[in-house]
Amino acid sequence: MSIAIGAHVEQDDPVAEAQARGTTLVQHFLGDPQGYKGPEVRYPGGAKALRAAAEEAGVDLYVHAPYVINVATTNNRIRIPSRKLLQQHMDAAAQIGAKGLIVHGGHVNAGDDPAKGFDNWRKAIEATDCSIPLLIENTAGGDNAMARRLDRIAGVWEAIGAADGHENVGFCLDTCHAWAGGIPLTEAVERIHDITGRIDLVHANDSRDDFDSGADRHTSFGTGHLDPDELASVVRDAGAPVICETPGGAAEHRADFAWLRERVG
Repeated sequence: MSIAIGAHVEQDDPVAEAQARGTTLVQHFLGDPQGYKGPEVRYPGGAKALRAAAEEAGVDLYVHAPYVINVATTNNRIRIPSRKLLQQHMDAAAQIGAKGLIVHGGHVNAGDDPAKGFDNWRKAIEATDCSIPLLIENTAGGDNAMARRLDRIAGVWEAIGAADGHENVGFCLDTCHAWAGGIPLTEAVERIHDITGRIDLVHANDSRDDFDSGADRHTSFGTGHLDPDELASVVRDAGAPVICETPGGAAEHRADFAWLRERVG
């Protein structure tokens, strides 16, 4: 089985980061992942130069949107800037030739009807010009999260299915988030496929915390709580490109790639 395995890397020169890891697949941010300031391309020469360098090197780029984006919320002061920021990062990711933009599912406020969050996702998709695939990622914690529990993911997906442009929306399955969010790894791929019909990207991470802990703390393969065979099965069964968001630099990521390939087969 030939599954592309890469890593989340620093954004200054993602092509060089890919080459240092011996991979053709990397994910990175465009600017500050914790702020509302618009995206920036730190690669020398800007977006056009990065796109050319990636194409020449045969490196596929994925962009992770800022963590602050929450298009599901009923709070206008967060939802409206989040939509704007999502579009800005979509446009910037497209300019560098990225294969997809990954965004977290967000959450509603305590006491809100989750259906409002589902419908806000529908509105966000209709308001966003998705020039490349938008990949919604499951999240680890929060009782009001839109993409932690399977029933909430189903609610989001049903709402998005009614939106113009829904065909441009895909799914990113994070193994640490699934485990910490209360989704057994033995059924994660099948259940997500049943809901969404697709898994476009896997974030392969071990977890420092217990099942259903709600804690989003990644660790290197074999050092956390995930069963190695179950983790490998998710990667094998999903059949999608893999990004490791595990700690460390090139050497540590190479070791994680080897660990995973040995078990995936």
